[in-house]
Amino acid sequence: MSTPLARPLPVSIFKDDEPVIQSHSLLPDADPPLFGQRGIWDFNGVVRRNANLPECGWRATFSNGLNDPEWNLTAREMFMIMTNPRHEAVIDAGVHLAPEPFDLQTAIRRVSALRTVVRWANQQGMPARMGTWRDADLRRFIKWLREDGRKPGTLMNYVNTAKFLHEIGPALALGGPAVDPWQGMSARKAAKYEVTQQLSTHTIAPKVWFPLVRAAWVYVHSFAPDVVRAMTRYQQLREKARTTTDRRGEADEILDAWLADPDSRIPVHDPTHSGSSLGERHEGVNWNLLALFMGFESAKGSVLFVKSLPSGMQRREKVLAALASGHLTTSGLIHDLVQVTRADGSVGPWHPGLDPRGLTRMLVRVRDAAFCLVGALSMMRDSEIHEIRRGAVVQHYNAPAIKSSLDKGRAGRPGKHWWITEPVAEAITLAEIVSVHDERVFSPMKRPETTEAVHGDQMIDAFIAEVNSGRSWTGLGEIPDSRVRPHMFRRTMAMLTDQFPGSEIALGIQLKHAAARALANRTTQSYAAGDTQWAELLETALEATRFRRFKDLYGQHKEGKSIGYGAGADRVKEVFDDIISTAKANGGDARVEDDMLRKARITIRFGMLNNCLFDEANPKGAVCLENAVIPQGHSGPLEGRCRPDRCRNSMIGIEHVPIYDSHRRTQLKLLETRRLPAARKAVIHREVERVEAVLAQVKEENT
Repeated sequence: MSTPLARPLPVSIFKDDEPVIQSHSLLPDADPPLFGQRGIWDFNGVVRRNANLPECGWRATFSNGLNDPEWNLTAREMFMIMTNPRHEAVIDAGVHLAPEPFDLQTAIRRVSALRTVVRWANQQGMPARMGTWRDADLRRFIKWLREDGRKPGTLMNYVNTAKFLHEIGPALALGGPAVDPWQGMSARKAAKYEVTQQLSTHTIAPKVWFPLVRAAWVYVHSFAPDVVRAMTRYQQLREKARTTTDRRGEADEILDAWLADPDSRIPVHDPTHSGSSLGERHEGVNWNLLALFMGFESAKGSVLFVKSLPSGMQRREKVLAALASGHLTTSGLIHDLVQVTRADGSVGPWHPGLDPRGLTRMLVRVRDAAFCLVGALSMMRDSEIHEIRRGAVVQHYNAPAIKSSLDKGRAGRPGKHWWITEPVAEAITLAEIVSVHDERVFSPMKRPETTEAVHGDQMIDAFIAEVNSGRSWTGLGEIPDSRVRPHMFRRTMAMLTDQFPGSEIALGIQLKHAAARALANRTTQSYAAGDTQWAELLETALEATRFRRFKDLYGQHKEGKSIGYGAGADRVKEVFDDIISTAKANGGDARVEDDMLRKARITIRFGMLNNCLFDEANPKGAVCLENAVIPQGHSGPLEGRCRPDRCRNSMIGIEHVPIYDSHRRTQLKLLETRRLPAARKAVIHREVERVEAVLAQVKEENT
């Protein structure tokens, strides 16, 4: 029986000895893979890899169907074109793509998508030469994926792959699909992907968010100093430790002197917590740690106190006798741990004892706590957090900030700044202290020489497990079982931040969402969109905040201080005067005044430029509603049409006056600009008139 000869492969436009990477920046001493290599293209050490990406994710593997010679050639050519879109041979073939090369991760994913195409083609008996395919074949492929349960977003990626193969077909040796079945149609429409204002990313539920963030802060702020002290002492002990004694009997002399020291503490295993890596329980004296305390390497403990030697038994008996006589003990490298109050009312240390094994574990957990706190409070992406380097906490526009790299959608990974609060700065400082990596802050604590990637989701899961398992010691609240991922931190904090007036631009800056003509775009709005599971809690919190500020205004008015200007301020003063007189007449105290303030028939919305007293029960006189088309379902004032200069509901607060004064001076300065267009000058004059009308209310009040 004879085997039919395989058809020879056509000649590719690329040479076998051509390097795959010709359009990306190379690392020093890079050895890029060559086009002729048919198995694996490894880009580790060739092109800079995102810090949160493992080494295996930086390789293109031509397997699982792509080892077929014809499919293999198509996959390699597609990858080569994506990484070198302006290659001379590609242009000569009549393929004209955007000059910017694709990100390597995108090219690797497209190779992975091609494997699915190969699997379907083999099932259908389709040839590897895609130039012979009909447009109906690609439609059948997408239908097969849809019936297999793939989501529209995934289908859109496969449609893009098919469209791209058609586009680069003239440059492929075996050709691409001759026809684009969705010519003139976007991949989104072809995949029936409906665009909504809602993100697929969910917020973290309040019942999870609050105990998780609180636990992360407690670990970073309260527990971590103990961990760092234990780490420092362990390092000092190991540096001074020796492996041998200089003369016979010296070890006994050192032990006797150490036991005679009233400040020495015999290290003992905690029976409820300690255990070896093999799962064995350790009880009694920690002989290895005792040897380290005496100035010997910990491994020496197995020799100094070995049971099989008379000298070892004698030393053991000395230590045990000291224990029996009430000698001080410790269950770790340090003994004065932070005291906490637990759920049962008991007070004690937050950890059973930071011995070397417990210290190793806790160093990882405080790093995880720092990661959770940074992710929750900074709104940085997972990749951006992993890119944080030593010395990243800086001053940016006179405010503390993190300096890191923006990876998503930025080929050059530009350096950016994220404004932070003191807790985040403290968390990063802690992570920098415990990190074993030369540059990166968040890196693996074990085997850093073999892998540089550490997964954010694993750090979060491990920290939650640590908190829940150690509650009996730490006194922290339980974190309910729930899926928590780094991007969910970002989404939740954006939603919470949006509750503050004027937050959209700040969110756009912090989330790094840049639009063509603004500092925030539709994605920013999606991140900041409300969430039903937070709605009731936020409304309660906002009402409490409003009442506190309303109560502060009452206190200022009661002391005879000015609280604001304009018609709205006059209405507030009348209400306050009524409360003062009523409380005085009835002999009421501060609690009575609080109750009357809560029951006062007045609504107030505190804003950046004024406070609004719009009353939905009596909206008459609200300038923002005059001749306005009110959106269906909308209630309340139309903030975009606010006119503080002429609305009876407007109250200009003391804090608003400097803003208007500065704005007036800025506009007058603009009027001095030479050759200012008449239309622009008219707009500025109108703006100045409105600002002066507001400031006139202030002058009238003060005269």
